[in-house]
Amino acid sequence: MSNHLILFKNVFKEFDGVEVLTNINLYIRKNEFLTLLGPSGCGKTTMLRLLAGFEAPTSGDILFEGKSIVNTPPYKRKLNTVFQRYALFPHMDVFGNIAFGLKIQKKDKNTIQKKVKDMLKLVGLSGYENRSIDKLSGGQMQRVAIARALVNEPEVLLLDEPLGALDLKFRKDMQLELKRMQKQLGITFVYVTHDQEEALTMSDTIAVIDNGMIQQIGTPVDIYNEPINSFVADFIGESNIIYGTMKEDYLANFGGRDFPCVDRGFSPDEPVVVVVRPEDIDLVAEREETINGVVTSQIFMGVHYEIRLKDDNGFTWVIHSTDPAVIGSRAGLSIGPDDIHIMSRSQYDAADA
Repeated sequence: MSNHLILFKNVFKEFDGVEVLTNINLYIRKNEFLTLLGPSGCGKTTMLRLLAGFEAPTSGDILFEGKSIVNTPPYKRKLNTVFQRYALFPHMDVFGNIAFGLKIQKKDKNTIQKKVKDMLKLVGLSGYENRSIDKLSGGQMQRVAIARALVNEPEVLLLDEPLGALDLKFRKDMQLELKRMQKQLGITFVYVTHDQEEALTMSDTIAVIDNGMIQQIGTPVDIYNEPINSFVADFIGESNIIYGTMKEDYLANFGGRDFPCVDRGFSPDEPVVVVVRPEDIDLVAEREETINGVVTSQIFMGVHYEIRLKDDNGFTWVIHSTDPAVIGSRAGLSIGPDDIHIMSRSQYDAADA
């Protein structure tokens, strides 16, 4: 039996004649933490709203446990949503906010007490039952919003950029907390963000979206190490993206040099895009066989230095190194075969490059 809980099937969505989602096909497994990742306006929140039932697809279907839910109203779907603006009730205390859904369902008093207490413990707010909402920090309000959504025991929790209003430390703490909760509860999380670090930190699977289309679906490791096009490579982490040619299997030419690589299956001398991550480059003494240039800047980032080197062809490389460099000095770049990722050119790449 398939463990696909949710299926987007050939989904299109238009607003006022403008297509915002194009042929979306995506399955989400039971107990999976799936992140919809992309820039503002790419369509990721629209996908979440379609799933929640706040919007209907222009065409296509959305299945839940094998049955279409396109015509199912939001309150009948086994889903709950947590928004960036937590939408808490200011006139209710913490207990009242979390218990609200249970009271609507007419649960008995003892059940409500137990469930709210369990949720408070889960989100780390035991003892906050009587606290007024306006006396909570942003992080605490976010935890209450999550507890209110989870107390109804949904099969799927939808989270629309829920950490966007938090400062950096709270955001990092909550990333770990959300992942812990998801594993502890064993339910499916569908998470929307434009923050690639959040996606890499928390997700089992990432769907990278741009211009209303899914560009790539995979694990965080796959998406980071094997981006499918220049958009994904640039959006997920920092990348050096340079045009080159694939001379033959396992041999690429870029930056005026030939480099052994691990890629194959391209036509001889096919124009390609080469991706090299900054942490995969070593600064060495310049040699005939290396790409050489001048160190133009250096910034200390805490765990590493971010160094920029302008090569003799005018391309600026970004290098992450634990060793400092000397601005104005000449150096070479050492790049190993495993550190080079070759991609076919796509609509994101200049045709004349």
